[in-house]
Amino acid sequence: MENIFLEITIVLSLAAFFSIIFRFFKQPPILAYILTGIIIGPFGQLQLGSHDLLKIMGEFGITLLLFMLGLEMKVKEFKTIGKTVIILGIGQLVLTLVSGFLLAQRFGFSQAASFYTAIALTFSSTVIIVKILSDKKDLNSLYGKISIGFLLIQDFFAVLVLVLLSGLNVSFFQLQMIELDKLSIVAIKGLVLFLSIIFLSKAILPKIVNVIAKSSETLFLFSVAWVFGVAAIVSSPSVGFSVEIGGFLAGIALANASENFQIIARMKALRDFFVTIFFVFLGMRMVFENIGSIVFPILVLSVFVILFKPLIVMSVMGILGYRKRTSFLTAVSMGQISEFSLVIIFLGNRIGHISNEIVSLITAVGIISFVISAYLTAYASSLFKILSSPLGFFEKKETQKENLGSLKEGLNGLKNHVVLIGASKMGESILNALQDLDKKIVVVDFDPDIVEILRKKDLISVFGDIADIDIQERVGLDKAKLVISTISDPDDNMFLIKELNRNNKSAKVIVMAQDGEDAKTLYKAGADYVALPHLSGGRHVAKILKEDNLDEIASFKSKDLLDLA
Repeated sequence: MENIFLEITIVLSLAAFFSIIFRFFKQPPILAYILTGIIIGPFGQLQLGSHDLLKIMGEFGITLLLFMLGLEMKVKEFKTIGKTVIILGIGQLVLTLVSGFLLAQRFGFSQAASFYTAIALTFSSTVIIVKILSDKKDLNSLYGKISIGFLLIQDFFAVLVLVLLSGLNVSFFQLQMIELDKLSIVAIKGLVLFLSIIFLSKAILPKIVNVIAKSSETLFLFSVAWVFGVAAIVSSPSVGFSVEIGGFLAGIALANASENFQIIARMKALRDFFVTIFFVFLGMRMVFENIGSIVFPILVLSVFVILFKPLIVMSVMGILGYRKRTSFLTAVSMGQISEFSLVIIFLGNRIGHISNEIVSLITAVGIISFVISAYLTAYASSLFKILSSPLGFFEKKETQKENLGSLKEGLNGLKNHVVLIGASKMGESILNALQDLDKKIVVVDFDPDIVEILRKKDLISVFGDIADIDIQERVGLDKAKLVISTISDPDDNMFLIKELNRNNKSAKVIVMAQDGEDAKTLYKAGADYVALPHLSGGRHVAKILKEDNLDEIASFKSKDLLDLA
């Protein structure tokens, strides 16, 4: 084919067609794009002529992907992760990296191939995990927050790896000894670049962006010019890094701009278009001539990613004192490689570190792990019920994280008390009201900071997940008079209602839902009342209007601001 427009039309049409099919089976669209590339390339009759054009468009996609990552990566986000999750993240990275490297060496891979393979196996997919957590409404659950913390740490280290690899040449991996002078030069260059970007982001760019932002079209054009301009400078021979690193640094420079979200909204569609082309091109690059020689490594490495990597996560979390349910749900969500794994092996292939065969191998592992982990994560709660007993191996008898001392104080002899699940946001207002009524309260929350604050106020508080049967027993759920859940996970709330129906039918139960369908389901299961935040907010405003309290809006505002402080 010589008609470029026809070729692009075929690529996008096939990608869209397979995306619809994969979405029906609840699979990530990345698989559809890679399959499109395989059909067009090694397996198909559609031998497109514009491979170079697709390659360039794919590189645009990676650059924009890292630009958006830089835009969304802020220092304050790392402050919210917590030391425990940082330890978990680093522990998982180190253990998986070492294990993956040794496993690759057993297959006879070169040092370079082993290193790239280990790196690719270590990271997990932000896109897949966040999408599944969002669909399950688990982003605010304990394991959801830990998973997001993991991903943030992994994204940070993925960028560091890209910086390191893009600054090293082929001979680096052919040496038996690591040349520290080369590493030092790469580190110094990277530090100078980073400090220069920070200076621009603080002193110059905000003023420029404020002027440009008056026109959204101009802001979009400036953003595109900025990302590719920085990428061109960073990838120049005098600097020596890749265009992808330039894209990331361009994003970091604009991360703290007041127009940050507007830039993200404008650039997202452009990024998605070019990233689609990248994954299509990656599929086109897969080699199937000697597929028989890498089938066994593909299967073993897939098992490593889907089973062994989650076991590493569970082991580290168990050592640090998390309960088996929290550890299991977090670990299962990590059972795939990352989209950044594919970016890293593409970069390694482009600069000559690894062969097309290794690219094909890792891509195949990615396809297998994406498919299987999507279903494992979606049905993780059901799997936990089946595997609960043997998973006790990964749990301490007395956990440190879920026993902050409050479990030994005031829990004995509880009867006709109130169990409040979640004490932040809506839960805080409910807790204040219950205290005013002089009720005996037990609070369950998965935020250790909130639990610690409540303990200092002499309130009985427990760190943990109410879906954990052991936590239910410790807080006396079977003897409670009233149970209030402010969590929005319909599965956890359904499980809670069923437990009360089985062990404490006399208790009143109030739960929260995000939409009407969930509310109807919870009512049918036996909930006494289901709170819908959007309905409650609407009723509150309606009450103000009906009672002609417009003159008192200022007082409502002051009270809300005080609560938000």
